[in-house]
Amino acid sequence: MSLAESGALAEPRALTAGANKKALLTAVVGTVVVLDVLTKMWAMNSLTFGHPVQVLGDFFRLTYTHNPGAAFGINIGDHSRMFFLVLSLVALGVLGMIYRSTPAGDRLRLFAVALVGGGAIGNIIDRFRFEAGVVDFLDVGIGAHRWPIFNVADMAVSIGAVLLLVSFYFEEKDGDEPEPRAG
Repeated sequence: MSLAESGALAEPRALTAGANKKALLTAVVGTVVVLDVLTKMWAMNSLTFGHPVQVLGDFFRLTYTHNPGAAFGINIGDHSRMFFLVLSLVALGVLGMIYRSTPAGDRLRLFAVALVGGGAIGNIIDRFRFEAGVVDFLDVGIGAHRWPIFNVADMAVSIGAVLLLVSFYFEEKDGDEPEPRAG
């Protein structure tokens, strides 16, 4: 019996795959959180609250503000900050379950989970630090027609959520294909 047949080689590969899975998660989450925290610190120290600074004319501006609600200005009133803090923590739990059940080879899903998780952590940090809510400063639009002001964490959550949907779509499509007949 060879080493491959005995399964002795499969275990190190599984360990390597698990390590690669953790490395991807750590790298993406860490990068998102560090970029988010640093850009928010920069915005708070460099911009005047509520005063837009044009970067690409009126289309792209930097406008420092706080958002007590969720991404893109979603607000449910006085308890928005705590409600969305709890919701974010629950979402991290769900993301943890998705991460654990995702095979190491499904890089798209792992990357998507890491983006959403990193963004959620970035905004959770603000919810703990600032009673006023999450720091936002990226302001896009034309004239009065503007997207709600957002931050790096919001971008990571949005991009990650889209990629997560794409990964689930392709998984479902792969599952819909009929088995080839022997013949």
